[in-house]
Amino acid sequence: MSLDQHRYALTVQWTGNRGDGTSSYRAYSRDHDVLIPGLPVLRGSADPTFHGDGERYNPEQLLLAALAQCHMLSYLHVAVKHGVVVTDYRDEATGLMRLNRDGSGQFERVVLHPHVTVADAGQAGLAASLHHEANQVCFIARSVNFPVEHQPVTVAA
Repeated sequence: MSLDQHRYALTVQWTGNRGDGTSSYRAYSRDHDVLIPGLPVLRGSADPTFHGDGERYNPEQLLLAALAQCHMLSYLHVAVKHGVVVTDYRDEATGLMRLNRDGSGQFERVVLHPHVTVADAGQAGLAASLHHEANQVCFIARSVNFPVEHQPVTVAA
């Protein structure tokens, strides 16, 4: 495999057949497992609004998590490049998904709210400005067709 290509694979296994399959909209569960060799099983379902199990992860949450994780990892990388020492990072991410009359839907925007602590108070301004650069190199943000915005807070340790 070349260094410029990375392939990912997993298995999604539907576990929601209650005996009658999809004989009606309410006859089946939306439960499923995401299987990745060597990792714990990720138990998924639909959002409870769509008859899913609220105790399992839903795809919308996982998309939001992927964006927040990717931004954090990209931000930490960019911080190292610029000599900014980050000592803590937390993000309270939010997303807006809109449903259409035909039953389809899409995310309209995601807002990341990273709260970053840096070791040097003199670098707080630089640290805050690095979110734009991190967004430019985040693989997931570059792959979605809706805006990923940032409302960062930067403090010194």
